[in-house]
Amino acid sequence: MTAPATRAHRRRAPKQPLPGVFPVLTAVLAVAGVLVWLLLGAPGPMRIGYAGGPVSLAAGFFACWKIGSMIVVARPIRGFWRMVSRSALCVGIGATVSFAIANNDPGLSPLVAAPQVLGVVFFVLSFMLLPREHRSALAWAQVTLDHLTVAVAGGLIFWYVILDLAGPATDDVTQHGAALVGVGGLIALVVIGRAAMSPASAVDPVALRILSITPLAAIGVAVLLIAGGETGRLWMSVLAGPIVGLSMCLGAYRQHLVIVRPRPAAAATRGSRLYNALPQLAVVATAALVIFVSARQLGWDQRVVIIGAVLIAAFVVARQLLGLRANDQLLAGIRRQQAELTHTALHDPLTGLANRSRFGTALAERLDAHHPAAVLLVDIDDFKMVNDTMGHAVGDQLLYEVAQRLRHHSAVTHLPARLGGDEFAVLLDGDDPAPAEAAAATILAALAVPFMVGEHQLLANASIGVALAGPGDSADEVLRNADIAMYAAKASGKASWTRFEPRMRQDVVNHARLGSELHNALIRHELYLAYQPVFDITTGRMSGAEALVRWHHPTRGFVSPGDFIPVAERSGLIVPLGSWVLREACMQLAAWHAQYGDLAIRSINVNVAARQLRETSFVDEVAAVLAENGLLPVNLVIEVTESSVVDGRHRDTLQALHDMGVRLALDDFGTGASSLSLLRAFPVDVLKLDKSFVDGICDGEDRGRLAVAAAVAQLAEYLNLYAVAEGIETQAQMERLRAMGYRLGQGYYMAKPLPPGDMAALMVENAQRAPKALSTS
Repeated sequence: MTAPATRAHRRRAPKQPLPGVFPVLTAVLAVAGVLVWLLLGAPGPMRIGYAGGPVSLAAGFFACWKIGSMIVVARPIRGFWRMVSRSALCVGIGATVSFAIANNDPGLSPLVAAPQVLGVVFFVLSFMLLPREHRSALAWAQVTLDHLTVAVAGGLIFWYVILDLAGPATDDVTQHGAALVGVGGLIALVVIGRAAMSPASAVDPVALRILSITPLAAIGVAVLLIAGGETGRLWMSVLAGPIVGLSMCLGAYRQHLVIVRPRPAAAATRGSRLYNALPQLAVVATAALVIFVSARQLGWDQRVVIIGAVLIAAFVVARQLLGLRANDQLLAGIRRQQAELTHTALHDPLTGLANRSRFGTALAERLDAHHPAAVLLVDIDDFKMVNDTMGHAVGDQLLYEVAQRLRHHSAVTHLPARLGGDEFAVLLDGDDPAPAEAAAATILAALAVPFMVGEHQLLANASIGVALAGPGDSADEVLRNADIAMYAAKASGKASWTRFEPRMRQDVVNHARLGSELHNALIRHELYLAYQPVFDITTGRMSGAEALVRWHHPTRGFVSPGDFIPVAERSGLIVPLGSWVLREACMQLAAWHAQYGDLAIRSINVNVAARQLRETSFVDEVAAVLAENGLLPVNLVIEVTESSVVDGRHRDTLQALHDMGVRLALDDFGTGASSLSLLRAFPVDVLKLDKSFVDGICDGEDRGRLAVAAAVAQLAEYLNLYAVAEGIETQAQMERLRAMGYRLGQGYYMAKPLPPGDMAALMVENAQRAPKALSTS
């Protein structure tokens, strides 16, 4: 169905709620509740303290999962946050088990350690889903060695230092479970650092740094659960879960803000160098451990050798750290350029919206994942007129303002884009017709409010095609369906929306097939002209004739002009078709003049489309056709419709034709919205009253129809123009029009469109029957 655009009132667009606020508030309250409980001396059952972990991690799961399901987010980012949500789920399970156990014993129970280690694994795997810069085998070996260095160093430190500090009553299984979580946290910290420094990383670097709180919390928990005192162990046990959940909520919130309010990607900062230096710090920590062990178990001679070796290793590490600093400075510019290039490749430079490439990718990814989707294709009506009359600078500014309004009136889960030119699109995350149609109506109402562009106040109404993705549809098919619906909205009067229906595709296919056959018809001479006489209804003398194109298809038979003329106009075939009609009609008139002399009609009427008037060579073409056939300009009447000249773009062409001596007729007069103004703007010679005002003119019921018909006759008389009544089908109509003052008329009552031979016979017979009648030529 099609809904007209409603009048929009000036109003401030409603502010959309900040994304992800609820999960963050939930996690903050969970952390605050646990802190208050601890500061009050941990009153009541211990489960009260452990209750904050499951609550905060549930909020973290929801926040990460929400981003992972948004269509405006690139596929690698969605996969990353979905995997982080799984990590939150696993850690949340461990926190729930801790809540059930609710003790302050040292170590970490296997029931708690197992899901938390699995959560660390999912956390590390989430970074494996991000796009990575191309690395050689040597570079991958370097990365692997860095991870192994940290893991081995962490394991040694936990084994020789932290486990050594554990109390004698601590169970070995719980100790090693806590140590395993701690080492996993160290490895996760290295992985986060690598991702934050990678120029190919799609996740916001600030969000990654916020997420680094998660492995740090894991390390802190492991150390305190093994070697901490009773108070420190309690604080860390009950706070770790809420803090991890809060870090995930804040990271997701930061990522969501970047999605809603895009900003240039930041280059690597000093914080990233710390991550890059973790392997070197692991070497230093291991060296210190070696000194510590040797100091306890070796003599002075052996200690000197060990200390010297450690110093050499320290010097090498310091040298590498200085090299890393230089490399960071060198790569910072490269990363910034790569981020800018990536942003440019996915966004429209004029409006800042997503471009066709990003929009198509997002739509294809959603359809490949079998998620519901809908597309709104928005095309600005008559935008070319803005460029032609006010210049491309004003046109570009209008497009920018349209884009900002489109962005402001789209939900945060929708993806607005500029596909090119004056064509925009919005990707919706559902396939329900009602919300899609409501979104289209909202956009129409928003665009109906005038735009202030510099000193100009402009309207930018739009036609919107709505297409819902069906099972098995590809991205190209959904966009094509939206495009078909958009053209249907334009055909229905513009400034409206239309939802795609399957029958529309068949109509387009039929139009395309008919256009191809029409092209062949011009070549194979399947077209012919019929001529409908124009009579002086006061004398009965034939005044002229209107040339009407007809098509006899070899298989379809007779094809109505109402079917193939719109196809010709849409495909551009109206230009060669119109040229053929002009030439054929003038040749026929010249032939009648040569054969019948004064018995022949003096002029021929030819319909000309707006597309023909836009051709710069049209005036020269008319002059050449008249000269080739030995006709005078007065022998030709060119008929144009109000709708084809109402925008004023063809004034120079029509004036040139009039100055040449060609007469101009305004066809379908009375049906347009600016009829009287057109008479002042264009050099009109003939007014042709539309058939809709002639129908029922004798019934006497429609006083408005009578008033218009009478006014047109009087107007023509006052302006010294000819008035022609179209569509006369009865004697009573002709007499009523004659009484109103009409001199000329045409219609089935007097003569139907005739082939050239029949037209010639009627023409000669009419001339002989009324030889003394006055001609209107």
